[in-house]
Amino acid sequence: MSKGLPKRSEDYSLWYNELVKRADLAENSAVRGCMVIKPYGYSIWEKMQAELDRMFKETGHVNAYFPLFIPKSFLSKEASHVAGFAKECAVVTHYRLKNAEDGSGIIVDPDAKLEEELIVRPTSETVIWSTYKSWIQSYRDLPLLVNQWANVVRWEMRTRLFLRTTEFLWQEGHTAHATSKEAMDETVQMMNIYAQFAEDFMALPVVKGMKTENERFAGADETFCIEAMMQDGKALQAGTSHFLGQNFAKAFEVKFATKEGGLDYVWGTSWGVSTRLMGALIMAHSDDNGLVLPPKLAPFQVVIVPIYRGEAELEAVSVKAREIMAELKKAGISVKYDDRDTQKPGWKFAEYELKGVPVRIAIGPRDLENGTIEIARRDNLTKEQFELVSLPISEKISILLDEIQEGIYSKAFNFRTEMTTEVNSWDKFKEVLEGKGGFISAHWDGTSDTEEKIKELTKATIRCIPLNRKEETGSCVYTGNHSQGRVLFAKAY
Repeated sequence: MSKGLPKRSEDYSLWYNELVKRADLAENSAVRGCMVIKPYGYSIWEKMQAELDRMFKETGHVNAYFPLFIPKSFLSKEASHVAGFAKECAVVTHYRLKNAEDGSGIIVDPDAKLEEELIVRPTSETVIWSTYKSWIQSYRDLPLLVNQWANVVRWEMRTRLFLRTTEFLWQEGHTAHATSKEAMDETVQMMNIYAQFAEDFMALPVVKGMKTENERFAGADETFCIEAMMQDGKALQAGTSHFLGQNFAKAFEVKFATKEGGLDYVWGTSWGVSTRLMGALIMAHSDDNGLVLPPKLAPFQVVIVPIYRGEAELEAVSVKAREIMAELKKAGISVKYDDRDTQKPGWKFAEYELKGVPVRIAIGPRDLENGTIEIARRDNLTKEQFELVSLPISEKISILLDEIQEGIYSKAFNFRTEMTTEVNSWDKFKEVLEGKGGFISAHWDGTSDTEEKIKELTKATIRCIPLNRKEETGSCVYTGNHSQGRVLFAKAY
């Protein structure tokens, strides 16, 4: 293995970028701002995708696919929507290339200009609601619960692998309902599904809340979100769910015949998470030795490394290793046996530590004699000798994986608790923000002007209005004006 990673405490950004690359998760591509997700990284995304897809389908959603290209006129139909995305849009203007007459290379054919320019989708509300117009005529067609797994393009100026790239992968749900209440219930339900996924599978504690008007999705009446805390004291928005009201239905004339015989506009929602979750997973749990992966999302949960000298010893060790593999697989535990002869055991240990494999088993000739194996945990780097006769190995590993999953969550939860500070003065606000960092729970007077001023002065934003905040009036931390409750501020990705 190459020399160790940069230390998180010395340069968190460099540590993150190096870890993503060295752990074989992703790399920069030849296209500015775009990434190549490598097989090991993509296998983690596939696990995330599979669990989320299952959760969506359990709540009645179905998958579909909509076009990558959106007519420019569609984007302008909803005023706040176009204002929110205009600066990030990539535009297709021509459909053909040709050789330059002077032989200098390939140029855009000026005769192949599109009649209407196309937007490479930054999000799909417009093209989907234009489609819904022909799908929905009556209350009998509702609710419409659709999700799509896709890629989107947002022309970012400053990019970072997984966290912010010009093209990224995501899912986007788009639902249509007969009443405001049904749409709002759907919006909250999907926020809760995201929170459940983050906590149960990513081992990532999150705060559920609502965005302020300034931070809402462009075109939404309300945006619900889940916010997480990274190890450098910055927040990360891990998922959003939007109550669209009737905004897009009115923009695209999507009406339905009600039960009462009237005609009304449809109520809508949209919600999504992206490969940004990969960034959250890395930054929330990993350490100076590499990735720390929750067992539920690890590409493989156990790796077995043989210790041997010569073919005879390898053959004997392999017999036992394959017995263990078979038992673990039968118990639903994913396992890899690394019997490559091109690398020494110590190199393999370092590689799997870097890649965050939750459990490592080492077996050598002495272990065969003693009926033992060495079990190493990635989360806390502890080792133990395990006697194979004491407990079925599948039972031992199952218990261990549960302990690791719970331990990773508890560590992250305790860290978030330590990094959440209640402040009541502007001086204390600035002191905590620049020193300790993390979430700052403070009173805010509810105005956009104050929110913008605080952001301008400190670069801190209101991450959310927590849904579980206690009833408490007070004075705004900046203006001193009346406040109806505390909100969470933080610097964020």
